[in-house]
Amino acid sequence: MTLLKSIVVCLVLANVCYFLWEHGIAKAPEVAAPAVPATLKLASESHEAVRAAPAEPVADTPREAGGPQLLTNVKRCISVGPFRDVSEAAHAASTLRSGGYDPRQRVADGEVWAGVWVYLPLPPSRPAAEQILARLKAGGIDDALEMPGPNDGSVISLGLYSEPKRAQARVTQAQALGFNPGIADRKRNGNVYWIDIDLKSTDSLLNPSDLQGESGRIVRLEVKGCPSVGAQ
Repeated sequence: MTLLKSIVVCLVLANVCYFLWEHGIAKAPEVAAPAVPATLKLASESHEAVRAAPAEPVADTPREAGGPQLLTNVKRCISVGPFRDVSEAAHAASTLRSGGYDPRQRVADGEVWAGVWVYLPLPPSRPAAEQILARLKAGGIDDALEMPGPNDGSVISLGLYSEPKRAQARVTQAQALGFNPGIADRKRNGNVYWIDIDLKSTDSLLNPSDLQGESGRIVRLEVKGCPSVGAQ
């Protein structure tokens, strides 16, 4: 009886071991492959890869309609003037040429500043006007004369000056005689001179005062776009 129990127990244990082996429960755990450590890449290596890749060509024109434009080499034409005579235009052209530009002079019809006009309003009474002229001449302003004024009325002109110091001296002289003169810009029509130059997009606009020829002389200059070929 004891022998029979031992046989039964052995059979049961054998079945249990077989069951465990069949379902992998008793299998030895598999050893996982060692993880490969991540490799650090230097910034210089990334740059090497970028340099190795073919570079995309940069175009001088827009890549697509409405896209950004590269204007590093685009030129624009500006005109400086108007100059009253050839000598003023030649001086400005020389200054521009020394600055690395290629000035081109042209003649045009236009209005140019002629100077600062100093004048006195003329009283309606003729005897009063003659008295004013007599006082001016007695005070040393012997070049005063009657002429049309800036507002379609007659005035007594005290002189036209291209230098501010001379105009101010005449104003001071008239004030010392008890008068209060007015001043106005005078212009004239006729041939004027312009200078055209090309600027790159990186160049700043010119300062017209840098082209003033004579020291202390008023030069009223403009800087604007060049006219079209048909408008010249």
